Amino acid sequence: MKNELIKLQSLSKSFPEGDGERVVFRDLCATLQAGEFVVLLGRSGSGKSTLLNLISGIDLPTSGDVVIGEHCLTRLSEHQRTLFRRAHIGFIFQFYNLIPTLTVLENLLLPLELIGTSGAAAETQARQFLDQVGLLDRAASYPDRLSGGEQQRVAICRALIHRPLLLLADEPTGNLDAETGGQVLELLTRLARENHMTTLMVTHSAEIARLADRVLTIRDGQLVEQAKPQEEGR
Repeated sequence: MKNELIKLQSLSKSFPEGDGERVVFRDLCATLQAGEFVVLLGRSGSGKSTLLNLISGIDLPTSGDVVIGEHCLTRLSEHQRTLFRRAHIGFIFQFYNLIPTLTVLENLLLPLELIGTSGAAAETQARQFLDQVGLLDRAASYPDRLSGGEQQRVAICRALIHRPLLLLADEPTGNLDAETGGQVLELLTRLARENHMTTLMVTHSAEIARLADRVLTIRDGQLVEQAKPQEEGR
């Protein structure tokens, strides 16, 4: 039986807007199980990225708690939340966010260095990840020498290399063409499964939604579970 990894408890978030406020979430409650692959859907502006920021501790809710494992992020200081993210959360963004002045290998080594892991063992681990995604021969290259699909594959490795408790992906193929995006999503799904990674992904891909354990959508400030898209031809 799987254990609960993430608990969102009476989560509310609002922002000042004009003379009033815009309520994004109100008393939202949800749980994610350890090892689950969950897809998050919702119309533009519904709060998908806001929810990822709250779960990661980048932003704080107006009220309520975010609990990951034994840690209540909303009760940690900003510095403590930063250290928690470095050690336990991996991010994949739409625009890659690789550091242009670092080589591909150095981009992978950075998150390990931030948690105190370095040396030959770290480099071996980084090269093993690059080999898994077919980019070992590009280890010494800089990001601007890679295609968009190659950069996103590096970004996937960077997010997974410190073996986080939780992987958050925000439209990871939104900047790629359909064919390349499909290949990247297939790779990401496979690596997340192989590493038993709890994953929450914002995506519009019906194909990935079919592969997910659960599909959630944001509706009227709440997370609602919906049926997965059916396989074509069924």
